[in-house]
Amino acid sequence: MDLLDALRHTEGKTLEFKRDLSSPAGLLRTVVAFANTAGGVVLVGVEDGTRHVRGVADPFALEERIASLITDSIAPRLLPDLEILAYRKTHVVAVQVHPSPARPHHLVSAGVQAGTYVRVGSTNRRADDALIAEMQRFARGEAFDECAIPGLDSEAIDFRAASESFAAVRRLGKKDLDTLRLVTAHQGRQVPTAGGILLFGRDRLRHFPDAWIQVGRFNGTDRARIADHAELKGPLLEAIEQAIAFVEKHSSHGARIGRLRRSEHWSLPPVAVREAVINAAAHSDYSQAGAPIRIALFDDRLEVENPGLLPFGLTVADLPLGVSKLRNRVIGRVFHELGLVEQWGSGIQRMIAACRDAGLAAPVLEEIGIRFRVTLCTAQVQSATLDKTARAIVALVRAPEGLATREIADRIGLTPRATRTRLAALVALGLVREIGTGPQDPKRRYFSTEAP
Repeated sequence: MDLLDALRHTEGKTLEFKRDLSSPAGLLRTVVAFANTAGGVVLVGVEDGTRHVRGVADPFALEERIASLITDSIAPRLLPDLEILAYRKTHVVAVQVHPSPARPHHLVSAGVQAGTYVRVGSTNRRADDALIAEMQRFARGEAFDECAIPGLDSEAIDFRAASESFAAVRRLGKKDLDTLRLVTAHQGRQVPTAGGILLFGRDRLRHFPDAWIQVGRFNGTDRARIADHAELKGPLLEAIEQAIAFVEKHSSHGARIGRLRRSEHWSLPPVAVREAVINAAAHSDYSQAGAPIRIALFDDRLEVENPGLLPFGLTVADLPLGVSKLRNRVIGRVFHELGLVEQWGSGIQRMIAACRDAGLAAPVLEEIGIRFRVTLCTAQVQSATLDKTARAIVALVRAPEGLATREIADRIGLTPRATRTRLAALVALGLVREIGTGPQDPKRRYFSTEAP
């Protein structure tokens, strides 16, 4: 792997730095979490936080020790890729862990219940029973909303409500309940699936008491003063439309007068709002208890938050590229037939495009705890003002191999001291990143923070 490229990034869902192996337990937890979530790389010999390269004294002995630790301490067995990477006169050991089809992995010493971890942002989180069960379903190729509910019969599905929902699309027959997997065969009889109850169950909140949407409008930029709120506990499709209407009611609305015509203008693009709410409903982890979908509107932003991490194997960086994994197949199938979604993976891209066209920043996508949040900001984007010299430096350090202070100074016609001052300012702005063994390293190099 490319060490310099890895050092250009901060710790996150798929990357961790460790100065040494003085605490093997931390490395093992990270390896388990990477295997259970979306894979990742651990670089041993790099300080976390500063990303200063300290190196390791005996890389071959360390490589062998790491291999033995992983083999002896983790079950089911894992086989990560180990690589020794040269950096100047020292070395770094890279441990690359691939997403595992044998999830859930756990620490043998702690057992499955206490030793199973997942990766959330740049931290390792112990998985609870619901997360472990989701990993087991994922390994079997099952979706939670396709699971049978054997204690009920097919009459638990409100066929009239389902027919009315499909009326604008097609006429729904009893056999379609099975085709849509709203019901399934179980021990010789038809019973509802979890998805069938979530969508059209006669008494769905008794079986899934947290499958509702909480909406709120707050004055200011925090939750100190609430102006309006509602608990939307009706059928899921109805709750989605009510949630979107709530946001639109509380979004500022105006008009732009052009040379020829008047155009409507919203502080939040309606397309982005709709996609955010529908995605939250489609991708929620309904197996979690105590966690409704939450929508909060502030003076400067909208937050749409649903229970559940991203589906295993997926990272936040994948989402703008259109990469998607459907957590709820029954709900997804119904949403697709009803035209609520066009193509899986395109919702985030439509959100991004709608915000860009409105002159807003791209949506902020993040995992928080075991929930996923989309934030739409209402402030117009303003670019940082850079003078000619600063722009020249930013352009120079886009070179894949980076540049040293002296090289930059020679090209922009400043002294090294003046150049270091300029570079420090650009680092503080997040436009440039420095890589070396420490702040006094005379050979440290500078790179652009833009994706290569």
